Amino acid sequence: MLAGLRILSGCAGFQTESTAEVDAEGKVVVDFWTFWGSEIRRPVIEKIVDDFNNSQDNIVVKHTFVPWGDIWTKELAAIAAGDPPDVVINDINATAVRGQKKQAMNLSQFLEKDDISERFYPELWEATLHEGDSYGIPFNTDTRILYYNKEAFKEVGLDPEQPPTTWEELQEYAAKLDKKNGDTYERVGFYPLFGISYDVWMLNGSGQNFVSPEGEVQIDTETNLETLYWLVEWKNHYGENVVNSVKSQIDSQQANPFFTGKLAMFINTPTFYTQIRDYAPDLDFGVAMLPEKEEGNGHTSWGGGFVAEIPEGSSHPEEAWEFIKYLTDKEAQEYWLSKTMTM
Repeated sequence: MLAGLRILSGCAGFQTESTAEVDAEGKVVVDFWTFWGSEIRRPVIEKIVDDFNNSQDNIVVKHTFVPWGDIWTKELAAIAAGDPPDVVINDINATAVRGQKKQAMNLSQFLEKDDISERFYPELWEATLHEGDSYGIPFNTDTRILYYNKEAFKEVGLDPEQPPTTWEELQEYAAKLDKKNGDTYERVGFYPLFGISYDVWMLNGSGQNFVSPEGEVQIDTETNLETLYWLVEWKNHYGENVVNSVKSQIDSQQANPFFTGKLAMFINTPTFYTQIRDYAPDLDFGVAMLPEKEEGNGHTSWGGGFVAEIPEGSSHPEEAWEFIKYLTDKEAQEYWLSKTMTM
């Protein structure tokens, strides 16, 4: 992701550096921290930063990469020391908590003048709120979708344009797509815990969050128990050895079993497309929503993502807000998506 230039002394692996508030040309310097350092994402985010810097004459954003495992602990240390970055990319799921703890700035003062909340899905916007005020602006999100191999569908007589829509169809399709040579699976049709975990299926099966709007915990329910038993059925069907064998290859890039045709259906995030593009460009695949438990139950999925926040104590909150508005506008978002997620 993204990271700013102001680094604290005493942080392992980083040298002390003090960023001037105004550069040689008289522009206000905004420190921007992210953890996007991959060869795909870093050039894209830096292109957006460059475009912003070239779009006006008053602010210059400096982007620093801080590794995933370090960025937020370093940010908290910087806030405590009174020397935080001006903008940081942070986890959306804990935005309200950071607002409550006064680690992220209340953005209501800016939103009163520039209400950009309509840019975002309501679920994302609500995740940024604490007591009705926003403490972060959604930057990107992810959800879980079903990828399927169209060639494998054709091979077993399934319509490649009609992916499964219910759990029952999912099991039927998987059984047809399974290919065995004696006791050995040459292709696994589908396994629900490749790419996602059991909690996603519990949400999908119940169609509701684990905590109700009234604060009632909704985990130990009959529906969730049924889902867990359903997942056990899948494991019993293939056996632990087969599951572990295929799972060991999931993260091996070129050897991912979905790329090699050894796994016919697979659940992952939309960004999984970039791996297909890079490692299996000839793969004929389709995508679909997660199958619902039964017709009418809803194709509920799980999503996370990241927000752009102004840490409490930022030296340049007004300029940071101008950059955040640019970072989350339609043009910047479309560019980010075109380079990191879509075909």
